[in-house]
Amino acid sequence: MKPRILVIEDEPAISELIAINLEMAGYEVIQSADGINGQALAVQLLPDLLMLDVMLPKVDGLTVCQRLRRDQRTSHIPVLMLTALSQTTNKVEGFNAGADDYLTKPFEVEEMLARVRALLRRTDRIPQAAKHSEILSYGPLTLIPERFEVIWFNQVVKLTHLEFELLHCLLQQHGQTVSPSKILKEVWGYEPNDDVETIRVHVRHLRTKLEPDSRRPRYIKTVYGAGYCLELPSLEQIPHSGIDRASNSH
Repeated sequence: MKPRILVIEDEPAISELIAINLEMAGYEVIQSADGINGQALAVQLLPDLLMLDVMLPKVDGLTVCQRLRRDQRTSHIPVLMLTALSQTTNKVEGFNAGADDYLTKPFEVEEMLARVRALLRRTDRIPQAAKHSEILSYGPLTLIPERFEVIWFNQVVKLTHLEFELLHCLLQQHGQTVSPSKILKEVWGYEPNDDVETIRVHVRHLRTKLEPDSRRPRYIKTVYGAGYCLELPSLEQIPHSGIDRASNSH
């Protein structure tokens, strides 16, 4: 069965270019030209991937993405944002709205296909994590791949797919610094040179969910110029009062 991709793009030439190349690559493609119709199709068809333009008539792409993320039926669908806006602040807005990846117009067809493949591969891969000899638990942290949740100091915390993958990546190298290039390759599935801000945004989101004080991170640490490091206490090192404090902060 072909993966189904919903393209919400109001410029006919770009929409057709995307659709033709996706179909040639073996995907089923559905097109929509505005935010309201696109959102309705996403709920009705539950595609495997959503390609979503930011500047849309009726309802903009950021709002559509936020609405789909709040809807349990569509919250799991990976979203690739399409936009002519390339500033870092625009990317941050897209990721804050719930986008998984960001493609700036004009783009090369090969780059588009690579990002589509990476998003679809990631969606399939993470629930398989429990089948491999990977670290899924250390100290106060236990990953639950089937539901993209973690048990954190005895509390269940829901994560997005990307947050889960980022934490999973850091946990595999627990106590070691993981470089941005390794994170981009492991989590996003490709190696862009200029997407360090992408990692920063998702690290920030993780910290708001897991750190008692996200402005003074205790567990997810930045190693300036080198990357990020997950430092967790072992169960023997956790005083009972420490568990209570962390649990009550969420």
